[in-house]
Amino acid sequence: EVLALVGAGLSNAEIARRLFLTEGTVKSYVSTILNRLEVRNRVQAAILAYEAGLARDQ
Repeated sequence: EVLALVGAGLSNAEIARRLFLTEGTVKSYVSTILNRLEVRNRVQAAILAYEAGLARDQ
């Protein structure tokens, strides 16, 4: 879910509000996602989310 929202271009703060999480929790999730996908940044993760069909207009 977090990856899909990153793919949609939402910031950590926006994701946190949408999922009722703290910004710190979202930041931790995003870091974990970047490590597991072996990408350097949110843009690369967003591209992968888009290519996998996860990203859509939120």
